[in-house]
Amino acid sequence: AMLGLRLLTWDVKDTLLRLRQPVGQSYAAEARAHGLQAQPEALGRAFREAYGAQSRRFPNYGRGRGLSSRQWWVDVVKQTFRLSGVHEEGVLTLMAENLYRDFCSARNWEVLPGAGETLSRCRQRGFRMGVVSNFDNRLENVLAQCSLRHHFDFVLTSEDAGFAKPDGRIFEKALRLAGVAPEQAAHVGDDYTRDYRAARAVGMHSFLLRAAGQGEELEVPPEHVLPTLSHLLALIEK
Repeated sequence: AMLGLRLLTWDVKDTLLRLRQPVGQSYAAEARAHGLQAQPEALGRAFREAYGAQSRRFPNYGRGRGLSSRQWWVDVVKQTFRLSGVHEEGVLTLMAENLYRDFCSARNWEVLPGAGETLSRCRQRGFRMGVVSNFDNRLENVLAQCSLRHHFDFVLTSEDAGFAKPDGRIFEKALRLAGVAPEQAAHVGDDYTRDYRAARAVGMHSFLLRAAGQGEELEVPPEHVLPTLSHLLALIEK
């Protein structure tokens, strides 16, 4: 490769994996299983509110604040249903535990088109590979369930690292894990601030995955933009 890259790091959500359906639909299905009527759109809004409030109060899944990420998520799920009018503690606990478990599986996640093939080809080319994701410690299991874990030398979550993107320290930790200098590494992700800019701020290369017409106004040179993951190898081997 012309860039002299040795390491590729990868974001996960909306880069390699996406949710099969909106969160509100998953929550509504769980509610129905307990005989409760709930509208997916309303639950989706309630989820965003509960998730936002919890993230502001206890950033990065409550790490260092005496909360496990499991408890952090259980609280978000319960609050989502409370905002939607469900207050019976027994059923709240049951639904929260079911949803926490279900979001750890391929039931709720699917691999994005071209992801598996691109990861295989990158490995065949001899790149070291790692994940750098603002995710909780279920990520190893999610990747395994979706048959992607074997592509990676390491999986670094914000919960493990203690820092969430765009904090450069999560990328520095990944570079140390791989034993690679920043200029020998590139990060691939779909978020301009957390992925593209944050990796460049620590001296890495980076590529921004974005659908046609999305984020065109951002200051990203065209040779850093991936319309699909399948475009990656052509760019790094130019």
